[in-house]
Amino acid sequence: MNIIVILVSLVVALLILVPLLERYQHTLGLHKMQRYSKYVLPLIMASLIIKLLYMLWYEG
Repeated sequence: MNIIVILVSLVVALLILVPLLERYQHTLGLHKMQRYSKYVLPLIMASLIIKLLYMLWYEG
């Protein structure tokens, strides 16, 4: 149940934050972060999968 709450909150945060960051990208100086942004989502997904496997094996 906790993993569903985490996934829903991440999706909602992405739906809210991505348009805001795209709108204010030039004023916040986020053009340098574009080269790092392609690594963020895969790292988040990998950490969620590792946490899910940990919960299934060690806490289940």
